[in-house]
Amino acid sequence: MAPAEVDEVHDVHCRLDELLAERGLTLTRLAELVGVSVVNLSVLKNDRARAIRFSTLQAICRALDCEIGDLIVLRRADAAGPAVDAVRAG
Repeated sequence: MAPAEVDEVHDVHCRLDELLAERGLTLTRLAELVGVSVVNLSVLKNDRARAIRFSTLQAICRALDCEIGDLIVLRRADAAGPAVDAVRAG
C-alpha cells in the first residue's frame, strides 16, 4: 500500500451522530442498549477516540443495525478543500 501524498491527510470519522439521527435514537439510549457510558460514546461521536474495542464496536453496530463501514469511515482532506468521505471501491 502506497503512503498518502504529502498534500493529503487521512483521518477516521465516526458517523454516530448521523446514524443516531436516522434512527431517532439519543446517545443516552444507545449507551443503555450497548452498556457503555454516554461519555465514552460522546468521545467516539466527536472523533476524539484513539481506539475502540471490537466488542464495543459490535454492540454499537448491532444496536444501530448497521455495518462497521456504515459507522466508521476514512475521511480524506487535501490542502485545497474540506474533508470528504473516501468512497470504498465496490
